[in-house]
Amino acid sequence: MELTNIPHLASSSNFFFSSCSRCSCRGRRTEKAVIAVSVAGIRCGADSACSEITEQQNLDSLPGSKNSRCYRRRDFAAAALIPFLLPRVDMASGMNGSIIYEVDRPENAGLSKSLKILQKAKEGIDQIQKVSWADLIAVAGAEAVALCGGPEIPVRLGRLDSSIADPVGKLPEETLDAVALKTSFRNKGFSTQEMVVLSGAHTIGGKGFGNPNVFDNSYFKVLLEKPRPTSSGMPIGLPTDWALTEDDECLRWINIYAEDQAKFFADFQDAYTKLVNSGASWRTA
Repeated sequence: MELTNIPHLASSSNFFFSSCSRCSCRGRRTEKAVIAVSVAGIRCGADSACSEITEQQNLDSLPGSKNSRCYRRRDFAAAALIPFLLPRVDMASGMNGSIIYEVDRPENAGLSKSLKILQKAKEGIDQIQKVSWADLIAVAGAEAVALCGGPEIPVRLGRLDSSIADPVGKLPEETLDAVALKTSFRNKGFSTQEMVVLSGAHTIGGKGFGNPNVFDNSYFKVLLEKPRPTSSGMPIGLPTDWALTEDDECLRWINIYAEDQAKFFADFQDAYTKLVNSGASWRTA
C-alpha cells in the first residue's frame, strides 16, 4: 500500500527507505516524499489519497530556490525529528513506542513538540494503514539522518507498541563516566564501537557539534579539540560526550571516525538498525 503526501518518510516493500530526487543538496528527494507500506502482500495504487500535513504545506509554500526549501526541510528535521534520532530503547522491553506515556519524565524534556509533529504524520498514515508509534519513531530518526545529508537507512516495519510506560531509570545518566557508559551499553548488547558511533548522532540537533542541520563527522572532530570548546559561552554537548575522550578504547574509535566519514556513515547505519530492532516485538502476520 502506498501512502502519498506524508512528509519526510519513504519506503519500499516491507521497509521504509529515505529516497530523494528533487533538491540538489539531497539528490534523491522527490517533490513530496512517499511512504510505501507492504502489509500481508496487499498493495494499493500510487494515487491513494492522504491528507497533506500542515508543516509540509508550509515548507513547500515558502519562497526561494529549491535549495533553500531543501535547507528548510533539513532545519525542520533537526527541530522536529532529531530528538528521536536515538530512540529511548529499554532493551528489556524493546523498541515499543512507550515514549508517548513518558513525555513528563525529566530525561524526556523537550520531546512533546516532536511528538505533536509526528502525531500529525501518524494521523495521516493511519487513515490508510495503521502504523505503530515504534515504527514511526524508528523511521523518523532514519529520515532525519538522510534529510540532513547522512546515510540512508532502511528500517524494517512491523513493531508492536506497548500500552503502558516502561519502568523508570532505564536510561544512562548524563553524569556517567566512560567505564559506566560502556557497562550500560554492553548490558544492552552493544559494543564500545557501537556506543561511540551512535553517539555521533549528536552532530545534529543543536548540541554544538558543527552545523546542527548537517549529519557528518564533525562530532568526532570537535571531541578531539582540547580544551572543551564552547558556543555562546555554553559548553558543547553532554558530559557523557566528553567522557568518551577519557577512555582509550573510545578515543581510538573517535579518531577513526574523525578521519573517515564514510566509515562513520556505514557503521552508524548498522548500529542504528540494530538499535531500533533490538528487543522489539513484531507482528506475526
